Amino acid sequence: MSTVPQDEKALALAKEHGLSPAEYERMLTIVGRQPTLTEIGIFGAMWSEHCSYKSSKNWLRKLPTEGPRVICGPGENAGVVDIGRGQALVFKMESHNHPSFIEPYQGAATGVGGIMRDVFTMGARPIANMNALRFGDPSHPKTRHLVAGVVAGIGDYGNCMGVPTVGGETNFHRAYNGNILVNAMTVGLADSDKIFYSAAAGIGNSVVYVGSKTGRDGIKGAVMASDVFTDDSQSQRPTVQVGDPFAEKLLLEACLELMETDAIVAIQDMGAAGMTSSSIEMAAKGKMGIEINLDLVPQREEGMSAYEIMLSESQERMVIILKPGREGDAAAIFKKWELDFAVIGHLTDSGRLVLTRHGKVEADLPVLPLVDEAPRYDRPIEPTPAPKAVSTLDYPLPAPALEVLKRLVGCPDLSSRRWIAEQYDSLVRGDTLAGPGQADAAIVRLPDSDRAIAITTDCTPRYVMADPKMGGRQAVAEAWRNLTATGALPIAVTDNMNFGNPEKPRIMGQFAYAIEGMSEACLALSFPVVSGNVSLYNATGAEPILPTPAIGAVGLIEDAGKIARIAFSAPGQSILLIGDTEGEIGQSIYLREIHGAETGAPPTVDLKAERRNGDFVRGLVVSGAVIACHDVSDGGLLVALAEMAMAGGIGATIDLPIEAGLLFGEDQARYIITTTSPESVENRAGAASVPIRRVGVTGGEALVLGGETIPVRVLKDAHEGWMPAYMAGKD
Repeated sequence: MSTVPQDEKALALAKEHGLSPAEYERMLTIVGRQPTLTEIGIFGAMWSEHCSYKSSKNWLRKLPTEGPRVICGPGENAGVVDIGRGQALVFKMESHNHPSFIEPYQGAATGVGGIMRDVFTMGARPIANMNALRFGDPSHPKTRHLVAGVVAGIGDYGNCMGVPTVGGETNFHRAYNGNILVNAMTVGLADSDKIFYSAAAGIGNSVVYVGSKTGRDGIKGAVMASDVFTDDSQSQRPTVQVGDPFAEKLLLEACLELMETDAIVAIQDMGAAGMTSSSIEMAAKGKMGIEINLDLVPQREEGMSAYEIMLSESQERMVIILKPGREGDAAAIFKKWELDFAVIGHLTDSGRLVLTRHGKVEADLPVLPLVDEAPRYDRPIEPTPAPKAVSTLDYPLPAPALEVLKRLVGCPDLSSRRWIAEQYDSLVRGDTLAGPGQADAAIVRLPDSDRAIAITTDCTPRYVMADPKMGGRQAVAEAWRNLTATGALPIAVTDNMNFGNPEKPRIMGQFAYAIEGMSEACLALSFPVVSGNVSLYNATGAEPILPTPAIGAVGLIEDAGKIARIAFSAPGQSILLIGDTEGEIGQSIYLREIHGAETGAPPTVDLKAERRNGDFVRGLVVSGAVIACHDVSDGGLLVALAEMAMAGGIGATIDLPIEAGLLFGEDQARYIITTTSPESVENRAGAASVPIRRVGVTGGEALVLGGETIPVRVLKDAHEGWMPAYMAGKD
């Protein structure tokens, strides 16, 4: 216990900055005196959930993070994996949930800007963006406004940067009415021997500020992101950052040009908590001290205090540690790109952060305790009660199967996202081989190469809500399947763990068991986690979101000429189903949309079957035996067949019994393929002990099932009609 007497005013300030009384007491012990306002702000930011991961760090260590291709795992700005030929992929996914609910356009835009900075800080040029979006019930009065603002913010920022937004996912559920999720992912390409890190080194080396000027936007943003919402969330608008993609484009080019020299010792994006986190984390990683004269920080507003400068989350800024004597070279590059450049301090051997403003010491703190002695909690966990299996006998088809299909493909969660995709430039740079809706994962050619990468984002939150461990498995397995279905070899994962209030044992139990399921899947599928983000306190009052461990993943395609898309491409091709079907309808879209029930156990994820079936399918794609390939997921088998038919404008005659579980169950580890050599594929499946079944043949302008027929154009009208009508206010 600290020997420094508590000060009620300081304690109240600490509480305003998210520190508990026990954390305030720990701060007093470290500081050894009453802290200044700036010091309280620094502790509040560094010990916030958003920056310290104090509730999640112990669980995150259970995830596998190593593999033969991993160059850099969690702990840096982004993960790095080796893809051969001297190249590396640098990628990460990160949340901007609270800001996007408060101010959807700027919240989403700065989320995209922040994740791109994380990637190019490592020395990579961004080549593709993805996103994973969750909105509330479409009937909620805020939902349409939030969708419009978020999509516009993502599109405008990415488009201005000249980085294609090549895909993602968008879902709706009432659990997100008061707290939407905006998860942004960026993938960049770098030389594998030119990766830049953030550990400061070199006593006396200059600390340099580059980019845009510092303003008062985003102050206390990290603290705001580490608390539940109240009904007065709009009062927090000043904590939302304001982005400038044109400035970021200049910053990208200037940083990459400087990286072509040997002047950089370390570099760090100013993200959450701004200069506070960037300077402290750099110094801590290098076990250095750092002195900064805040008078030298470029500012766009008059009269800014030390507290405001250090806690501002103004965008498009970096901190760089330069080698001795290289300041002039670096300054010339940033002047060329019309960006601010200022030497604001230097590294020391004191192990302390010392900040001065107008000749006065505003903060003098030991660096390592701000990071290493941040609170770490083993919060109580309560398991989710095991759900019961659902029988199809209790939920039979209430109408002809193809009428049910029409309703499903036109529902909010399964309808076309074309309205969204058309606001993103998915083709800029000219290397997009498969954009939104064309394949199970986006496919981007590596520049000037015969190779490509596949990228996906996936999660099924309703599964995680029902059974967190099985849902965690499924999120990873679906990402692996989506990459595999294109012909890509899955390489690595980035995650975005979106959960409610960790102080509630049931919520913390969701997190813990989801991590266990994810870990099992990553190990079974040789799919390490190399980066990620945790976003907790996603709740409004007592109402939490659905637990949403979003998975972003990348895969490598060695021959870009051998990829599989989802569209039926010609008549007369055999349609085969890979994998077993038990007819599991628990937590299915069919159950929710047709019967109004959200109940039951989610489908079982058999990781051995996932690995066996996926490896088999990838081999078929690479060998050229497969023409089209689509994994079976939301909506089940008949929805997947309809999506393939709508994508190609070609019908099919389907040879299946008309049973709800068979047609609309969401059993895992399944793929639909088309081929002109079914016997050969069946023989190969038999040799590999892979379940396979012929389910039809392509051709005509309709789907035909038993005695039922529905034109593909009718399905497509239903599929593509909902979102434009909804966004036009015609719902």
